[in-house]
Amino acid sequence: MNKYKRFLKMPLSQLSVICLTTVILTACGGSSTNVADIADSVTPPPVVITAEREGQSVARMWNEVLLLAIRNDFARPTIHARNLFHVSSAMFDAWSVYKPQTKGFLVGNQVGGFSCPSANIELPEDILPEQEQAISFAAYRIIQQRFIFSPGSVEIMAAADALMQNLGYNLDDESLDYSQGSAVALGNYIANCYIEFGNQDGANEPKFYANTSYQPINPPLVLSSSDAGNPTIVDLDRWQPLSIEGFIDQAGNPIDEAPTFLSPEWGQVVPFALSENDKTVFARDGFDYQVYHDPGMPPLINSELSDEYKWGFSLVSIWSSHLDQNDSVMWDISPKSIGNIAEFPSSFTEFSEFYQQLEGGDTSMGYALNPITNEPYAEQIVPRGDYTRVLAEFWADGPDSETPPGHWFVILNSVSDHELLVKRWAGEGDVLGPLEWDIKSYFAMGGTMHDAAVSAWGIKGRYDYIRPISAIRAMADLGQSSDPALPSYHINGLPLVENYIELVTEADPLAARNPQHIGKIKLYAWKGPDYINDPLVDQAKVGWILAEQWWPYQRPSFVTPPFAGYVSGHSTYSRAAADLLTSMTGTAYFPGGMSEFEVNANDFLVFEKGPSVNMTLQWATYQDASDQCSLSRIWGGIHPPADDLPGRVIGAKIAADSFDFVQSFFQ
Repeated sequence: MNKYKRFLKMPLSQLSVICLTTVILTACGGSSTNVADIADSVTPPPVVITAEREGQSVARMWNEVLLLAIRNDFARPTIHARNLFHVSSAMFDAWSVYKPQTKGFLVGNQVGGFSCPSANIELPEDILPEQEQAISFAAYRIIQQRFIFSPGSVEIMAAADALMQNLGYNLDDESLDYSQGSAVALGNYIANCYIEFGNQDGANEPKFYANTSYQPINPPLVLSSSDAGNPTIVDLDRWQPLSIEGFIDQAGNPIDEAPTFLSPEWGQVVPFALSENDKTVFARDGFDYQVYHDPGMPPLINSELSDEYKWGFSLVSIWSSHLDQNDSVMWDISPKSIGNIAEFPSSFTEFSEFYQQLEGGDTSMGYALNPITNEPYAEQIVPRGDYTRVLAEFWADGPDSETPPGHWFVILNSVSDHELLVKRWAGEGDVLGPLEWDIKSYFAMGGTMHDAAVSAWGIKGRYDYIRPISAIRAMADLGQSSDPALPSYHINGLPLVENYIELVTEADPLAARNPQHIGKIKLYAWKGPDYINDPLVDQAKVGWILAEQWWPYQRPSFVTPPFAGYVSGHSTYSRAAADLLTSMTGTAYFPGGMSEFEVNANDFLVFEKGPSVNMTLQWATYQDASDQCSLSRIWGGIHPPADDLPGRVIGAKIAADSFDFVQSFFQ
């Protein structure tokens, strides 16, 4: 199944001219081919036409190439949010030169101390072909520069070259002199501005985005089938690296060394619309961590919120028990029962009223009617254990992933393709053509995803917060924190929850052959990768395990993303994108009042066999999709609730500011 085409019952992304070549047919889901062997011999047919006449804008074509490039690069959500922004913004600048009523973002402005002089040209009679050429050279040059060292660079450049050749452009024309009206030179000039800007925007691109100051306080947690607990952790409030033999990132790339914290200093990167008024600077270890939309301190193990700390991480282990199709729990997963969240709690102490600790899910109410059709949403009853596993994998964006910011570009493209979408900006005014819609929506989405990365990862670096795999195992080593009269008591241990978190007794099967386990903490949870020999046929299922051996619902070669948890990047990206889509389209609802993604029984999950039944993921609104994404990270064992809701709140703020900022360029 092509998991890039996430939202069915919409005419989804098509690579159009790109897919004319054998090279790109592989990426489109066709037969596998050794790209390196044939890339030099592919000669695309000389199609010299404007992209608009193909029914798909040239901006869309370059966005598809960029998404393909991201899928063939290392899984780096911050860096790819920036790549999506810079390419989208460069295309917008190239387009805006031919639109005197608009202004560019970088061209003609000073951004983050960098100046790119205006590009004034005499407007031709036929603007569209010149716009397309300038857009194409701007996008092509940036992609060429950004992905030259990617593990899939051969395939990426074959795709980019194929599109340029099919559009009839000369790849070797690197002129920067646009004074005589050359659209090629204009595109190259704009790309050069973005490349130079990127070399000094705080991302440390010239040194391959390396961290300049951050060092983890905790030694790595060694994870293998023979290792248990978390014996080396120093601080239960701080992030801990993971030592995983055969680590494979979320894009499917093997990594030889233990992964370091990705982008803890990303708050230093020049943002899009984030305001200095929203920035706070925190000094730690001689470095100033810049934080936009500071959410404040998360629950800490020895703070006044220690109960919330223990409640949140124990909830992750309890939700792990929801990952079994055979637990007889059936849910209606349609918009009739899921979605339509009225409000979020305002403090960590209120989270227990929002998240259903034992049953799973949240307090969403669903919808009585589809407001577009005025018909009730049809119920869809499926096993909870199938639904939760599908969510955990669907929203995980990996392997072979476009990462969360790219995923929301895929969603944007599917919305744009929908036959019921009327392309009026903010739902008002004239209907926009394909190129103008794509240029404006990519510019807005790119800037928004970039700001989400700057804000979320600035917070991650500043607070350096622990992940569930480290916290649950570390608390299990300490014992239980519920009753001083019971064995293994420690104030910082796991709280006991009947049927979910208990003590191992003499009569317990876990102690039958191993009496040394008596008094330890056990969890009723997903049993982990040791129970899966072949993911095509095996399921780990749910049962009693030692808490010291708890695993997230992930592959053993990945386990948890290599950066701190607080705040959730998925939650921040998703809520920002969802609210932006609401603003851009002028409605909170997907076209037609519902979007769907079909899942076939035993033909979707990759961590283990499943799901056991056919199902269709459904969302009435963009926010419903975002909220579901956030919950999926808890079921996947990646985040506690404390990471989630602050990210959603920040994402909403980012979307509002970003959309207001974007509007100023169009008027």
